[in-house]
Amino acid sequence: MAYQTIDGVRVWGSPDEGALSQAVTCARHGNVVQALLMADHHKGYSQPIGGVVVYDGQISPSGVGYDIACGNKAVRTNLMVSEVKPHIAKLMDRIARTISFGIGRVNSERADHELFDDPDWSVYAAVGHQEHDKLKSLARDQLGTVGSGNHYVDLFEETATGRLWIGNHFGSRGFGHKTASGFINLAAGRNFLGNAPGEKMDQPPVLLELTSELGDMYYRAMKLAGRYAYAGRDYVIRQVLSILEAEADLEVHNHHNYAWKETHNGKETIVVRKGATPSEPGQLGFIGGSMGDISVIVRGKDTDENREAFYSTVHGAGRVMSRTQAAGKMNWKTRSRTGGQISEAQMKEAVKAFGVELRGAGTDESPFVYRKLQQVLDAHAETVEVLHVLKPIGVCMAGADEFDPYKD
Repeated sequence: MAYQTIDGVRVWGSPDEGALSQAVTCARHGNVVQALLMADHHKGYSQPIGGVVVYDGQISPSGVGYDIACGNKAVRTNLMVSEVKPHIAKLMDRIARTISFGIGRVNSERADHELFDDPDWSVYAAVGHQEHDKLKSLARDQLGTVGSGNHYVDLFEETATGRLWIGNHFGSRGFGHKTASGFINLAAGRNFLGNAPGEKMDQPPVLLELTSELGDMYYRAMKLAGRYAYAGRDYVIRQVLSILEAEADLEVHNHHNYAWKETHNGKETIVVRKGATPSEPGQLGFIGGSMGDISVIVRGKDTDENREAFYSTVHGAGRVMSRTQAAGKMNWKTRSRTGGQISEAQMKEAVKAFGVELRGAGTDESPFVYRKLQQVLDAHAETVEVLHVLKPIGVCMAGADEFDPYKD
């Protein structure tokens, strides 16, 4: 097997001491069947990013995290890259103008969806009418917008065929964030919309019994946020297809911050993946690298190692440098940064050398802050196979200094 077991945690790749300590803490709280770290793991809030915790009858709002249902969608278009490459600068300009990126952004074109008639909105009504109205209004306003940090809309070239792909990465936006913080508040006896004290990086997970009223409410709210994230990623992909005047003939779509009811070893479990891609045998996944690296479409393998990974694999390359290390500390009064290890010139040079037309992004998302994707994929060679290798030709992200601190 390619993994090692350390203090009861199954670890793929080189162990990160901070993330391993968090995983061990998770493993020692609650009805834990198994804790795991994928090869792209690094520290998160409570449950590490790249961490998987399998529970018997419990669910963790802090384990799923604040960006409920963050995930990726990729579609293969009917275009060849040779058809769009001469116009790539103008196309990226249009994408940047058309799609809303950043914290708190709303959609300039109100996007309605059947999702807003979903019966699971009653969860928020049960909490209170103010909470229901506020979250539903926020969700309507932000549907089809892309967040900050490492969230993106990219154009890719499939290296083997020259076909053009579109990919995106984001989750349930402010609606998901307020849902997560609301249920963490309720679990601590605070009001849903109350001012919660900041989470400590290494605190034990917040756990709810799935059979409890609060656990059932959270599970339903999480699933609603998951459907909302799918709708948002679908909406953005349709926008880009319209800009390109293209059609899609293959799509791959998955969450990587979520909790699933799954049967493993003949027993129903709750698998909480934070920054980990589901990889059941035959299941497709889109895994993104940095803006100066490949991304891939993978398929889960039917192997003993994949079963022992509880059908989980990496969600990206994994950070090796925090946002503050890369970009420095921000002075919001002067809107200037000091102490960053990566300069904007270094980032732009590296991205240009890789052949990418870049819009937005800060040095906290430069290629230097991530592992190479192939490195972490190699550690999971027995869990997934790579079907398509995608090289970015255009990357669009939020502007510098628009990032969510919960993503560090």
